[in-house]
Amino acid sequence: MLSALRRSIQSKPSYQDIQANVLAGLTVGVIALPLSMALAIASGVPPQHGLYTAIVAGFVISLTGGSKVNISGPTAAFVVILLPIVHQFGIGGLLVSGFMAGFILILMGVGKLGKLIEIVPYPVTVGFTSGIGVVIATLQIKDFLGLSIESSGGHYLHKLSAIFLALPSIEWKETLISVLTLTILIVWPKCHSKIPGHLVALLVGSLTAWVLSLYLPGFSVATIGSRFSFDILGVIGSGIPPSLPVFDWPWHLASADGSPIGFSFELVRRLLPSAITIAILGSLESLLCSVVADGMSGKKHNPNDELIGQGIGNIISPLFGGLPATAAIARTAANIRSGGNLPLSSVIHALFILVSILLLAPLLSYIPMASMAALLLMVAWNMGEAKHFIRTVKIAPKDDVFVLILCFLLTVLFDMTVAVAVGMGLAAMLFIRRSVSLAQTATIEGNHAEYDMPENTVVYDINGPLFFGSAQKALKTIASVRPDIRIVILDMSEVTLLDMSAIVAMESIVDDLQNKNIGIIINNLQPRMVLKLNRAGIGEASANAIFSKTLDESFEVARNMSQLKRPIL
Repeated sequence: MLSALRRSIQSKPSYQDIQANVLAGLTVGVIALPLSMALAIASGVPPQHGLYTAIVAGFVISLTGGSKVNISGPTAAFVVILLPIVHQFGIGGLLVSGFMAGFILILMGVGKLGKLIEIVPYPVTVGFTSGIGVVIATLQIKDFLGLSIESSGGHYLHKLSAIFLALPSIEWKETLISVLTLTILIVWPKCHSKIPGHLVALLVGSLTAWVLSLYLPGFSVATIGSRFSFDILGVIGSGIPPSLPVFDWPWHLASADGSPIGFSFELVRRLLPSAITIAILGSLESLLCSVVADGMSGKKHNPNDELIGQGIGNIISPLFGGLPATAAIARTAANIRSGGNLPLSSVIHALFILVSILLLAPLLSYIPMASMAALLLMVAWNMGEAKHFIRTVKIAPKDDVFVLILCFLLTVLFDMTVAVAVGMGLAAMLFIRRSVSLAQTATIEGNHAEYDMPENTVVYDINGPLFFGSAQKALKTIASVRPDIRIVILDMSEVTLLDMSAIVAMESIVDDLQNKNIGIIINNLQPRMVLKLNRAGIGEASANAIFSKTLDESFEVARNMSQLKRPIL
């Protein structure tokens, strides 16, 4: 805990470092302000909850996590998970899920699961992130075109069908503002300006909508102020409340029917799958961001501390109305490019958003929903990783392409939980299949000039890992030896793994050969695996097999055994 902060203090930052990190924090704050609102809206909750997430989680995680440069807050990856939770359980259920996910993240960090990112296959990651991008983009079409759609619930195909049916209701005013915003988002980066493109795009979109409403009769578009309202201590207002985040237990907030969701074992049981999904995705996103940040900054993060910090942040964030949070790759990259190299930049970014809420809340309410939809379309495009998707399809093995496309389709048509679970399971099976092919048994029989072997002896050269998937394949040929064979030598020099399935298979082979009066010698097996076989009753006290260290030693033992009428030990 406090590892990043402690390391930063111990490094004794200079005045120039502090100045650079303050400026980087302000830059990232400008970027995070509209993004946090947009991602909250995309998740089905009022925009201030996204801002609360950036403030609380951004502040806490920067001080307790394992990376000096990560910027944490709401991210696009969570949208496809959070939106169904909001529809089913309301804002209260969403915050309880995030609260539970925080404890799971801490357990993952304490359990040293910080290397989790290394076991997730690349096709799985690209598949579900591309799928998330498609889903987010689809959800923005309604506000982008100003369509009149009564319900946004249901599965993906249902939502897509509703969009097509609503196309005749397209609003040119909304479309004008959204196209203008999107055009600036696309063109602005080519100007190589230090001013964030989405800030310019939202300013132009908002000003254009305001000016046109003054000079064109009947011109109006939906804005944050017209779409959302708040009630604080009886004071009702529109848009974003100009107040600090307030502490409240998440189970006091509303369920899907508007009443307080409460806290019960049944609620925990129902929300546990969602909490686990949030924790897994949050850990993957944060660790992936940390790896990218290490490459950009030249620093080294502590993955287990990062998980613990993310857990603490996700426990505290819901207590102040914040959504589940994770490290954000785009904001972290902007932080590093702006000179951020200390947790101070993340703290400044959180404070900037806090001050913005207090001072700019009325102005933020004028941002058109069409402009926010255009911003989220750009986020979805960047997240979709179309280049990586196409490149993987072109150059990857067929099995990996199949995993990629399956994860993509499952994410789009069902949800990310199913996609990751099936993708990981399928990738594991493909890995097992590939590992099975590595385990081979080659037969080297007696009287060959290059081997000074006794008569009636056969050597089986066993290679690769022997586990539940490969043991039977590698060892099945040993069970059927010719009648004239009196001694079997198993050369296991290249065996790297021996699990319980392989041990049981070995027991069966030893018993079978012993019943046939055939001696067995096991050569050059690693000591740790010899110990496993000894514990299973193979060799040593049971005297049903002999262990040797070299093939020459095996042949010498075989010759001595051949001189006996019964070579069995």
